Amino acid sequence: MTLAKTLDQLSLRNSFAALPDSFYTRLAPRPFQHAPRLLHANADAAALIGLDPAALQTPEFLAVVSGSAPLPGGDPLAAVYSGHQFGVWAGQLGDGRAHLLGEVQGPSGNWELQLKGSGLTPYSRMGDGRAVLRSSVREYLASEAMHGLGIPTTRALAIAVSDDAVVRETVETAAVVTRMAPSFVRFGSFEHWASRKDMANLRILADYVIDTFYPECRDAPAGEPQAPGADVVRMLAEVTRRTGTLMADWLSVGFCHGVMNTDNMSILGLTLDYGPYGFMDGFNAGHICNHTDSQGRYAWNVQPSVAHWNLQRLATALHPLVPGQEDALGEALDGYEAAFLSRWHGRVAAKLGLAQWQAEDEALFDELLRLMHGSRADFTQTFRRLALAPEGQAAPFLDLFIDREATQAWLAQYAARLARDGRDPVERVEVMNRNNPLYVLRNHLAETAIRAAAEGDAGELDNLLRVLRNPWQEHENAKEYAALAPDWASDLEVSCSS
Repeated sequence: MTLAKTLDQLSLRNSFAALPDSFYTRLAPRPFQHAPRLLHANADAAALIGLDPAALQTPEFLAVVSGSAPLPGGDPLAAVYSGHQFGVWAGQLGDGRAHLLGEVQGPSGNWELQLKGSGLTPYSRMGDGRAVLRSSVREYLASEAMHGLGIPTTRALAIAVSDDAVVRETVETAAVVTRMAPSFVRFGSFEHWASRKDMANLRILADYVIDTFYPECRDAPAGEPQAPGADVVRMLAEVTRRTGTLMADWLSVGFCHGVMNTDNMSILGLTLDYGPYGFMDGFNAGHICNHTDSQGRYAWNVQPSVAHWNLQRLATALHPLVPGQEDALGEALDGYEAAFLSRWHGRVAAKLGLAQWQAEDEALFDELLRLMHGSRADFTQTFRRLALAPEGQAAPFLDLFIDREATQAWLAQYAARLARDGRDPVERVEVMNRNNPLYVLRNHLAETAIRAAAEGDAGELDNLLRVLRNPWQEHENAKEYAALAPDWASDLEVSCSS
């Protein structure tokens, strides 16, 4: 495969920009006031759109990813959508600080390129249209970390920075992150038109999503008649399935999104809009990663139910497109629990090294979580160390717990379960190490990279990406990236302004 050496050699399609003008406002990003600098570029993401790594170091690339020049062949715009925020209808929202540059037809499918932090749009409301270095680095790293974990996610192509000042809790440095996804359509995109009772645009959006991303939903199963709106019902069922499995994926690695508003939920089942996210250090079932979430609406253990609530809002928005098939929407949503539990049980069985999930394993796993919660045992290290605990190396695992006697008793139950499972111990350890990461993007690791980036040093980004792209395998000279969080990490706070 020959990779494009320049941006103007890429093949663009711009399918979202072909929708009616009411779906967006066409406008260019706003350049920085001060000269932009390329902090980092991601060759792995560039390969997805067929771009040669050498092109990432050109002035033309910097101009595009900083918002100073258009993507050749692109059609820049800011999309409109609405949504529920923290459970309350917020009305019209939209890309308040993002610009969709265009859609590249790459060797692995089509990818929309979007700048985040690229200036004011008609949807900025009270915002300034900018992003800060801190949040941009966090999103850049998180999307690649989630990809390394095998969890559906947007990707990140580049970070551009400038000496422009941006006011948040303090005065911070401006940055723009270029992110990629097959689509940035959200649950809130459908809510927008439903709230306006604009059935024509609601139908246009549904047709666009189905034809572009869910074409299989057009066909009725063999022997079933093609009822009006049945394609929309089948789309909802697939979105429901993907969202349910995504929630299980999040929980299995101790990930908290932080702002699961309907405008932050991807219609493709991707992890979208990294803001005040966090990977848990010490386990707390009710862990809240967003310090502005005072009610704990988006705590770790609530995420699956919140996702289901968000899907119900999506179903309500789709209701006008399904005449006489209203019950079918409910049936599509009914698949959520099965999708979540199937993925969750599979994930947990693999984390425990079990060949197959059994009903009895629920109590065994719940007891482990209870012990972890009581000791605030490190989520990632608990499962990583568990692999060798039954093989005469229990001390590192037990050291994570306050109540060693109760944990010893649990280990005995676990050993008995492994004996019934009958899996070869060497195979079991290999399976567990392939399903329990050694490295996750802990807040203090991201913070260290942010502080270095603020001094113009992108080396820590390289170091982190090296281990996060393959988080299961032990990397040379990377012991500090797998270590328990230092005491100062407990003082770190992330919020919606992050």
